[in-house]
Amino acid sequence: MTPTLLYLLLGGGAFAVTAILLFAFGGEEATRKAHLLTRVAGTAPVKKLDGHKSAGLRRATADSGIPLLDRLIKALMPNADKLRKRLACTGFNLTVGEYLLINAVSVAIAILAFTFLAHWPKPVAVFLGIAVGLYIPHFVTGFLGKRRLKKFLGNFPEAIDTICRGLRSGLPVSESIAAVGREMPDPVGIEFRRIADGVRMGRSQEDSMWEVTRRVDTPEFRFLIIAMAIQKETGGNLAETLGHLSELIRRRRQLKLKIRAMSSEARASAMIIGSLPFIMFTLLYLVNKSYVLILFNSTGGNILLGFGLGMITLGWAVMGKMINFEI
Repeated sequence: MTPTLLYLLLGGGAFAVTAILLFAFGGEEATRKAHLLTRVAGTAPVKKLDGHKSAGLRRATADSGIPLLDRLIKALMPNADKLRKRLACTGFNLTVGEYLLINAVSVAIAILAFTFLAHWPKPVAVFLGIAVGLYIPHFVTGFLGKRRLKKFLGNFPEAIDTICRGLRSGLPVSESIAAVGREMPDPVGIEFRRIADGVRMGRSQEDSMWEVTRRVDTPEFRFLIIAMAIQKETGGNLAETLGHLSELIRRRRQLKLKIRAMSSEARASAMIIGSLPFIMFTLLYLVNKSYVLILFNSTGGNILLGFGLGMITLGWAVMGKMINFEI
């Protein structure tokens, strides 16, 4: 392996690790939340959420069953609460300590695989093993969180309709929420049961609903909280308000599906064009191995390989940005 390729692999591994850590613990998510809340109802809900956050953190949070590891997490990870929220969105009772242990095992397996199965040099195997080992748990938790959120949004308008029917029949809001928890499938049912349980334990309904946003971070659910809070302050027909909200959420979902259908051609083109270089590389490798390995064994080939990968990544990013719309 040439020194140039070694430097490229080391640099790529370091960049991947840095990007994953910044994405996992950075402030982009908090900025997006504040932006959404500001668009929906001004700055007052942000203050309410901050107050709820500080109140929720007063309880003891154990990130690991090992006391030493728990103290290290609290001392070395100042933004551990963001990781707790990400893990809570998956629907599994996974602590930060368990997640870090999974990361450590994943990194060790990746390093051993690159060292003994791929027979790569140890520095390259270590850097790429760290990058791959950290990315896999991060990807899995993100996938589980998105899947759970998609299931929640699929049944959320029906949950609001159930609350509306309960209000029109004379039930109080708390009983209507409890009825949603009994009748709707998970994850909608379990989250509304938690709201009802929190109210029975003496917490305010609004605080119990804000607690759910730690696991269901979506504007649609925040719309519900804000609508009920405004109705509590100003009065009015809550059933009618929630009926309009349910219709609005359905229209948002229809618009998202319409955008996805209209952008399907661009997404298919991105997948086909992006995969063609790798397919051709595999075919040429099978036909004439020495012809393809020039890209790895020569300085010019390393430069062309790096340039090609960079242009492919840039093309994916541009096409992904073109088909990503904020609704």
